[in-house]
Amino acid sequence: MTATPRPGTPAAAAAAQHRAPGRRPPAPLAPALHRPPSAPAEKDRTDAHVRMAVTLEEAPWLGWILVKALLRFAFMVANNLVALLSYLCYVIVLQPLRLLDSKRFWYIEGFMYKWLLGMVASWGWYAGYTVMEWGDDIKAVSKDEAVMLVNHQATGDVCTLMMCLQDKGLDHYTHSDYSEGLQCPRLVFEFQRMITVVVAQMMWLMDHIFKYTNFGIVSLIHGDFFIRQGKSHRDQQLLLLKKHLENNYRSRDRKWIVLFPEGGFLRKRRETSQAFAKKNNLPFLTHVTLPRIGATNIILSALVARQENGSPSEGDAKELESKSKGLQWIIDTTIAYPKAEPIDIQTWILGYRKPTITHVHYRIFPIKDVPLETDGLSDWLYQRFIEKEELLSHFYETGAFPPPKGHKEAVSREMTLSNMWIFLIQSFAFLSGYMWYKIIQYFYHCLF
Repeated sequence: MTATPRPGTPAAAAAAQHRAPGRRPPAPLAPALHRPPSAPAEKDRTDAHVRMAVTLEEAPWLGWILVKALLRFAFMVANNLVALLSYLCYVIVLQPLRLLDSKRFWYIEGFMYKWLLGMVASWGWYAGYTVMEWGDDIKAVSKDEAVMLVNHQATGDVCTLMMCLQDKGLDHYTHSDYSEGLQCPRLVFEFQRMITVVVAQMMWLMDHIFKYTNFGIVSLIHGDFFIRQGKSHRDQQLLLLKKHLENNYRSRDRKWIVLFPEGGFLRKRRETSQAFAKKNNLPFLTHVTLPRIGATNIILSALVARQENGSPSEGDAKELESKSKGLQWIIDTTIAYPKAEPIDIQTWILGYRKPTITHVHYRIFPIKDVPLETDGLSDWLYQRFIEKEELLSHFYETGAFPPPKGHKEAVSREMTLSNMWIFLIQSFAFLSGYMWYKIIQYFYHCLF
């Protein structure tokens, strides 16, 4: 016996409709998945097909980027092995010269150091990572002692400086001077380029983590200083820096020091810096961070020549000329990347990013205009980074640095590397590697 549904219930209504002649029961509501697509859904599906088509069209290009990155990586591994091992072999063989004539030894070592930095610069150069320079022309002070104060955004900052400082030091000679005035072939000029100063006589202050990279052993031999960050290490590191400058700067005939006063990358230090600024009523910075004073203070106190009262007698004039004039300039250096997207070392090596122009702005300050006492130096250094903030804000808004005071427009200078010079240093590296391989092989067979 079939149970009759209670009147008024959904079951009773459904049964009544089923029994009523000539009426079709209403179609059940379609699930959301089976509803006709609305206009936005159709648009999303179309966009997805377009994206898929674009991706398929870009597949060969992406494949080529991958192949090129692998080839570049393989070349750089070989380049590093050959160049670094050759450098170490040369340094070991030249140790007797270091005992007999240390000045000449460090001159030769500086030449090899510049050669290695030039290789790093060439990796970015051939990937299309070039440099546009703005502001003061630092070639004018390339023969004097100077400190570069640089903002720090990524590991690529070091590579950028290695590139744009390669041609600094040719302040009195150009290629036309050699080819027309002196009637020397281009090869002689390129060799002269390889042994000019600045990079060869430069000392870097960098984070201690770089000590453990492939370039760390070279930097240790050259006399660069690796500094450990953090409050617990700060006082000890400053004492070590002072001792390092006393032992290595003058004795190795160093001229320039590269320093990143922020003490770390922008993305890592920005929040801490802004909190410190708020607590101490200092400007709120977004494109740079407030600098740390310790290392700059140590460098200036150790390297600025102290003026003595009176004038030298005639007999002491030559002795005074032979002495170092001390630190003479501070070069305030600001690095800017398009769209505030810095280049890291991985990109520099693999070259998977599209060609990019990095912009570097210089301002030169005579050391006599820089206060040496701690409080005055702190205010002066803070002001430099406030100006960096303004420079970078203007650059990110307009794509160019602002003109200097008294000028209507800023003038940029394209930094270039010579392909002939790159060919020479790369050839020298691989020929040296082959030579040392044959020498080691010969002694190995003699012994065994």
